[in-house]
Amino acid sequence: MDLVIRDALVVDGTAAPARRADVAVDGGRITEIHVEGAPGPRPTATRTLDADGLALSPGFIDMHAHSDLALLRDPDHSAKAAQGVTLEVLGQDGLSYAPVDDRTLAEVRRSISGWNGGAPEDTGVDFDWRTVGGYLDRLDRNFGGQGIAVNAAYLVPQGTVRMYAVGWDDRPATEAELNRMRELVAQGMAEGAVGMSSGLTYTPGMYADDAELTELCRVVARYDGYYCPHHRSYGAGALAAYEEMVRLTRSAGCALHLAHATMNFGVNKGKAPDLLTLLDGALAAGADISLDTYPYTPGCTTLVALLPSWASEGGPESVLTRLADGATAEKIRHHLEVLGSDGCHGVPIEWDTIEISGVGAPGLAGHVGRTVAESARLRGEAPWVTARRLLTEDRLGTTILQHVGHEENVQQIMRHRVHTGGSDGILQGDKPHPRAYGTFPQYLGRYVRELGILSLEECVAHLTSRPAARLRLADRGLVREGYRADLVLFDPATVAAGSTFEEPRTLPVGIPHVLIDGRFVIEDGRRTSVLAGRSVRGAGSARR
Repeated sequence: MDLVIRDALVVDGTAAPARRADVAVDGGRITEIHVEGAPGPRPTATRTLDADGLALSPGFIDMHAHSDLALLRDPDHSAKAAQGVTLEVLGQDGLSYAPVDDRTLAEVRRSISGWNGGAPEDTGVDFDWRTVGGYLDRLDRNFGGQGIAVNAAYLVPQGTVRMYAVGWDDRPATEAELNRMRELVAQGMAEGAVGMSSGLTYTPGMYADDAELTELCRVVARYDGYYCPHHRSYGAGALAAYEEMVRLTRSAGCALHLAHATMNFGVNKGKAPDLLTLLDGALAAGADISLDTYPYTPGCTTLVALLPSWASEGGPESVLTRLADGATAEKIRHHLEVLGSDGCHGVPIEWDTIEISGVGAPGLAGHVGRTVAESARLRGEAPWVTARRLLTEDRLGTTILQHVGHEENVQQIMRHRVHTGGSDGILQGDKPHPRAYGTFPQYLGRYVRELGILSLEECVAHLTSRPAARLRLADRGLVREGYRADLVLFDPATVAAGSTFEEPRTLPVGIPHVLIDGRFVIEDGRRTSVLAGRSVRGAGSARR
């Protein structure tokens, strides 16, 4: 036997009451659980870890991660490992790096450089894959064949697929283009993706109509995957946008997982019950639905994402051309400030809620940590003038925090029985959102211990077994004999997020040990050199 974790408070992921027990690990699997007071000898092993005073749970599963390139660049990856995250789901919001051809790869690298870095001039990652299977293989052979910091699953990004097959045109796909998109999604699912994502406020994915999305979801369903949309609005018309996703996935016979399921902006204050009523009705009628949230009120995205979709038609270089033209730039401003652009969820923008969190161009660093409105006041100019300059000089790479959420909505949604945890953690930028480094200890520290919104056992189930069930993982998500030894040891009395909006990269406290496949990736509160992470492939893959 490799390891016995002695006298832990086992919170097993089922939401059942915690029990004191010894847990034995051998060969990367949980081999024995000896509950306190049970007959028979206690297990012994080569190594014994005294866990008195600590809770032992399954490893946390981040259902919404943006570590697509970070896992390839950074062997440490303490941003997630130190939180107890043992599995991340990548390929989110309809935009990632597979499947692609050379043209699509260059365009997507420019489009989401604010999320992940990786702009075309960035040489930090060798983009030596073009398919989903190639990307997953690359994760497995990374760092000289050692692997990656934590496990990773992947969603086929629908926006990238449309970019590949249709381009950046705002129009319906032809039958030939739709067939090509079906083929790309099917290939990605067969190669190991767990589902498909969309970013329906991001171009070009948002140009797809319901009929197109339904056809692609039919493909996903054939491979027992799920659809994970960032839907068309979290502001004006948010409830109708949720209804659209429920309707089209039921028509396609596809499971639905709602990404960062929030109700934001002033128009949605106090409206979480409306969303939950919609979901309860669909669940009662037989729909297969889950969702994820992060335990914070601000959102995080790129500044260019707020522009009206017509301004992004044609791709990144077309956006820059439009911004350079005075008359077109004024039209963009009018859509943003007066009409409410579809990129800003149909709500007229309030520049004092838009905080600059990261820039790619060093000369713009003075904007970081300030709202667009504040930066504009310091320069004696209108906010749109400042925003336009940032977009142009940073070549669309500026990241932002959007302070538009409501605490009561956050708390009500996280209580729901199909809720899971997802950080939506963008690791790029000078002052990233603290959720990237703090989501999981924030749930355990603030919302369990301090506020009592969830019990410890219930919260752990939200972060472990529920996401594992959505991913259809038969041997993860529970502390159970025969399951993989992806485990977290934390102190329920002290666990807390260290990250704040002022110091967003501070690591959490109260999580001394994290294991992946029975190997310590965090030991005594420090990151080890172990790279135990591998790709986790979907139910439709022959290589699962």
